[in-house]
Amino acid sequence: MTNQFIEKIEKSLEKNTFIKITLSNFISSQEKSTLKKVLIRKTIIKREEKLTFVYRHKTNDITKNYSIKEGVNKVITLLTKESNNQNHEGFFNQAILFTTAFDLHLKNISKNPAIHSQKPTQKQTLSTSHDKQKKRAIQTKDQKGNSKNYLQALKITDNTGRVYANAQDKYKQINQYIEILSVLLKQLPTEKELQIIDMGAGKGYLTFALYDYLKNILKLKVSAVGVEFRKDLVELCTTIAEKSDFGSLSFVEGTIENYKIKEEDIEQKTQILIALHACDTATDDAIFKGIEADAELIVVAPCCHKQIRREIENAFKSDKKTENELSPLTNYGIFLERQAEMLTDTMRCLLLNYCGYQTKAVEFISDAHTPKNVLLIATKKESFLEENRKTEKLKEFEALKSFFGIKTHFLESLLLK
Repeated sequence: MTNQFIEKIEKSLEKNTFIKITLSNFISSQEKSTLKKVLIRKTIIKREEKLTFVYRHKTNDITKNYSIKEGVNKVITLLTKESNNQNHEGFFNQAILFTTAFDLHLKNISKNPAIHSQKPTQKQTLSTSHDKQKKRAIQTKDQKGNSKNYLQALKITDNTGRVYANAQDKYKQINQYIEILSVLLKQLPTEKELQIIDMGAGKGYLTFALYDYLKNILKLKVSAVGVEFRKDLVELCTTIAEKSDFGSLSFVEGTIENYKIKEEDIEQKTQILIALHACDTATDDAIFKGIEADAELIVVAPCCHKQIRREIENAFKSDKKTENELSPLTNYGIFLERQAEMLTDTMRCLLLNYCGYQTKAVEFISDAHTPKNVLLIATKKESFLEENRKTEKLKEFEALKSFFGIKTHFLESLLLK
């Protein structure tokens, strides 16, 4: 029976109908053996066909690659009850060969071997690529197979759509942003046009990618504005948008603090506000603009956190009344900095709760320019506007202020003035 099974494996490899092999029901003479299964597929490594074996143990997987001949011999060994090989720990009592023509089952090798064939469960061979490419939300080529203009212009890809080696992290980061936002965006009402405001857009990496995703992949009605105070970047992004035929994407020169969202846009469009790595209180300005515009979604990646750090330093070093169990933290600059980051963003979340937003904090891939990798996500929820809930969140906010001796949080000064 085993010989017949091996013959079918060899023929399927010759005819290129081979899909995979699963070996299961491992019987071992060693009590401590943890091997459960072996999964086998064909791969191409350095232009040579190999059989890749994934040894699935109780707590980990071990992968090994063999030539076709070595791999077939390895299958024979793993299906053999007895072996002269001193390292032979046991054998598999069951095996399934999957091909595009049939599935072949081999059972009960130890006692009453049986083999039978049935219709194929799969009709396509698996990819033989050794490195499986993850399906990214933002592909490097358009539907016609051409490299996307904006990715080329931003030095993410070359003219064939290949991602440059030094841009791999940025490409992954863009896609992670889109993956995080896509779940949230799909929950928003789509009766009205979506308007994305990207505060502090910089070179517009996310602005372009998000517009592309919403407009060309999700096929939604969307307009987007990137706000940036550096004139050269505004001009660069405007040119890229025009060459990419992104008609409803624009960039304007200005600061987050002074930017005004048009009243008619607030009425007619669903507002989504984004601010990535806006320095210190500029993040608070962006959050305030989102709340003012009654945005359905506010997403910020805070940076710097200087304002609250200064407040903590002043309180603990000059006012003995605010000394408490956390006072020793102020003796170590790096711990004080991290505490200021957590405190600043926690207080931001509480103020967003007070204003009717459900909040959460997630990690993402940081870029080369800043190690900051926390994303604050605020989604508008009517239930959060209940007076009891608002009162509770404000109490929690005031308690943190008191404990750390903070006189005021910048966002508080904007919201509660």
